[in-house]
Amino acid sequence: MLDHRLVQTAVIGHKNSDHPVILPMDAWELDRWRGAHPGYSYWCGLQLGGCGGELSDRRYTTKVCHFAHHSTAPDCHRKNNGESSADHLFIKRGVQRLLAERKVKGEVNTRDLGAGPGDAVDVYLPDGRRRLRFQLGTVDHRSWRRADDELAADADGIDWIFASGGPITRHVLDRHGYCLRVRCETVGGERRVHVGAEGRDRKVSWTPLEDCLLTPTGIVTPHTERIHLSPARPGPVAFPLQSGLVFTPARDVPGPSDSPFAAEGRRLLVADVKPAGSPVVRGLISLPGGIGGPSAPHVYRVTGDARMLVGEGTVGWAVEFKRYERLDERAARRTGLRTTPDTSDPAVPVARAGRPKESQPGRKPEPAHTEVYAPVFGSTAGRPPRTKGELLTAVRDTLARQARQQRTITWEDLVRTVSPELAKYSTAERQDLLVEVDSPLRENVPVLSALLRENGEPLPYLSRVLPRLGVLYSGTSVRIAEWAIVETERAFAAYAVPSRAMQPRLSLMPTKPAARRPAKSTRGKSGSGGTYARIDRAWGLEGKKRGSR
Repeated sequence: MLDHRLVQTAVIGHKNSDHPVILPMDAWELDRWRGAHPGYSYWCGLQLGGCGGELSDRRYTTKVCHFAHHSTAPDCHRKNNGESSADHLFIKRGVQRLLAERKVKGEVNTRDLGAGPGDAVDVYLPDGRRRLRFQLGTVDHRSWRRADDELAADADGIDWIFASGGPITRHVLDRHGYCLRVRCETVGGERRVHVGAEGRDRKVSWTPLEDCLLTPTGIVTPHTERIHLSPARPGPVAFPLQSGLVFTPARDVPGPSDSPFAAEGRRLLVADVKPAGSPVVRGLISLPGGIGGPSAPHVYRVTGDARMLVGEGTVGWAVEFKRYERLDERAARRTGLRTTPDTSDPAVPVARAGRPKESQPGRKPEPAHTEVYAPVFGSTAGRPPRTKGELLTAVRDTLARQARQQRTITWEDLVRTVSPELAKYSTAERQDLLVEVDSPLRENVPVLSALLRENGEPLPYLSRVLPRLGVLYSGTSVRIAEWAIVETERAFAAYAVPSRAMQPRLSLMPTKPAARRPAKSTRGKSGSGGTYARIDRAWGLEGKKRGSR
């Protein structure tokens, strides 16, 4: 029985081989190939998704040359036979050669993700705890997110390299400002691998794999190195909002100095916002800058289009719009945003955020309004958290914001920022809360509890929090304070804008005693608060990083 399929790829030697080959299509090229490799045997390899049967090379002058199964071969249900069907093996072999040339330790494996053995190639670099995923098959966002979490479980960083464009590459491009790509080109009996860097202009700059650098921190080309030096800050996601949104600016509450929703030509205000059919929440509003804006205690209705901006993770949300108008007394009271009489002029329409008229002279001033809590720009939206989940989110957001500002924080400041309920917490309850804030423990995510200070030093009960998180040897180690300082540096690096590479987490594994006597501690000398307090003051007030140990 004749085999009419044009099988272009095979493996050499045996059915389990990972040594791929492409049969030259022209007769004269096949003649040269046969002369150069007379002892080769070809197989429909299992790592190609084939049957494992032996193949023979067929020479033709009127059509392309190709491989064919022997008459004794088993039934073959191989899905892909073309030139690209062995790309995963060519990529695997190319990366292995690069690792050997660069003298970098690494493991390279192909992955079957459901569509066949050529779905992906995984590379693990143990020295840098970094993974590379060459994604050759198609993947949707849900599968990509699940795979990203799985790869991150034992790695400090992941490089995704995609064979084809689509929604996922656009997502990565919008998130990081660049995207890594891979392609293969046929050269004789080989597929030459190229790695590309795609920028926001959607242009891809390609570099042969053998000219790339493979280091413990990932794969580097001349173009990716330039992009890494100026990473883009990912913008928020925007959703359209229905009409009927009303708001009143918060009195004497300044907008955040550092927010992912800040944009050129716009300004952020803290306001009490009431979407149609929803309760009032404290949040941020984004308005056009450079013109007069709304003022408390007046109530305003958004006119025209509005969008909700949502930041990644737990940084919160903001409402963005261009036009609004001030409501009259009766309409303002119906919103529930004000209950005291408005003694100023009736509503004055504000075109593109114009300034309303001044109140008439001789009117009594509005009673003073005081804020009890500093606003928390997260799910709690500036009010005291009411549920356990809201409290956890508010504490986590506050600690993340402190890390972004390169500052530490005391429990008393946490009480003032989040909720007075925290002041009633016992030491055991504080430990329970911090364990939940930092669970689960992951190497590439800093422990935010390390930012908390008491009398200028890390928390005295941190040694009872860390064992419950799974930090090895933390229950008996005498280096918890040093561990907290290093973890604080990691948090500052992770949340900096732009973010910096984190140093490895400090190991608390006991070491053998040194032959010489250790240097005497200087804690508590030369200044109040001890060494750690001085470091924190330098970070928090001067914005300077501590030097290397």
